[in-house]
Amino acid sequence: MDMTEPRRRVYGSDHDDPHPYAETGHDYRELTGGPLDGLLIDVTGWTQEQIMTGAYLITAHSAYGPGGRAAYAPTLSRLDGPWVWEGDVP
Repeated sequence: MDMTEPRRRVYGSDHDDPHPYAETGHDYRELTGGPLDGLLIDVTGWTQEQIMTGAYLITAHSAYGPGGRAAYAPTLSRLDGPWVWEGDVP
């Protein structure tokens, strides 16, 4: 992580988390679109198959209210790029 870049919040960190930002040595994907737009997800230690699949991420801001999930996945043309919002699921 380049220290000249703005600090980016990581999905799953609480508002009072002492370390809610991206850390050096971790592998992240940016979440684009939807309720988690702009956050990073830490995929350190994930298999290539898990990364290709994406994830259903719990959010308080989904179409289904608190506890609903937002589906994010990479585009097949850019597996190392940002994950794109695919919609909300209950």
